[in-house]
Amino acid sequence: MQTPKTLYPEQTKLSALGTSSVYRGRFAPSPSGSLHFGSLIAALASYIDAKAHHGQWLVRMEDIDTPRVVRGAADDILATLEAYGLYWDEEIVYQSHRHSLYHDVLSDLTTNSDVYACTCTRKQIKQRGGFYDNHCRASQNQFDNNALRLKQNCPVYQFEDALQGSVSIPEPIAQEDYIVKRRDGLYAYQLVVVVDDIEQKISHVVRGADLLEPTARQLSLFQQLGHTPPHYLHVPLAVAEPGFKLSKQNHAPAIDNKAPLPALKAALAFLGFNSIELSHIDEVSDALNWATHVYQRANLPQHREIQVNQLSELEYQFQPL
Repeated sequence: MQTPKTLYPEQTKLSALGTSSVYRGRFAPSPSGSLHFGSLIAALASYIDAKAHHGQWLVRMEDIDTPRVVRGAADDILATLEAYGLYWDEEIVYQSHRHSLYHDVLSDLTTNSDVYACTCTRKQIKQRGGFYDNHCRASQNQFDNNALRLKQNCPVYQFEDALQGSVSIPEPIAQEDYIVKRRDGLYAYQLVVVVDDIEQKISHVVRGADLLEPTARQLSLFQQLGHTPPHYLHVPLAVAEPGFKLSKQNHAPAIDNKAPLPALKAALAFLGFNSIELSHIDEVSDALNWATHVYQRANLPQHREIQVNQLSELEYQFQPL
């Protein structure tokens, strides 16, 4: 493994921010539609873990992929979080307002010779085996109108997750030079999520298990930027059937803002909280306070996926996979 090249403090605004010993968690939804049951589980898990550790809980709107942003979805998501008693501790951050920050970090990486232009199409990558083989690394392509990739100088083949335990990453994925700026000029998720977590001093990331593999890339980028990564905990993914997650892309129905208690109780039960004790709770605030008080990470279900069947508005059935 090559020695990671650390950016000097004067080269990036991020380096001056340092790290924080205070627990700082976050929920980072994409405003491509309303919150559904799967996203409620992720929001609840991150909120309760933060509050049980007397930490701060932030909300960041991941609206960097502007073609996928649905008008009004961000406001709808925030209204839904409030309806479910999930109040954030600081001002909302919108990625679409932070382009100058991403530009500065990408410029530093480019100056450090860690970024190159790639002309490969998805079809070409598929024909070469489905994993990007760093084909354009030595090609010296023009940056204009091409995707920009980061040289993978710090591949992560394995990491420890606070719930899922040891997570192994296939070599082709760990070694892949990945896109940090798209051909259309938009900054890529893998870059902006790490830059945001550094700038916001995020210490703990609690989210769904569908992001286990991307975590390896994010850990490697923290190394390249010379920053300590957050602690990661990935809760089971809610799926309609094996491998088919509940998501906006898969048209998962929005959760009810006007009667939040049934879905809230179901999401807590999904996370391993006692459904019998939950049945005696009649207020959203009481459910959250009780859950925060009794919360233990050891009681979270240690599965990658759990199938969710909504039998009625009041009844859900879960099947670990």
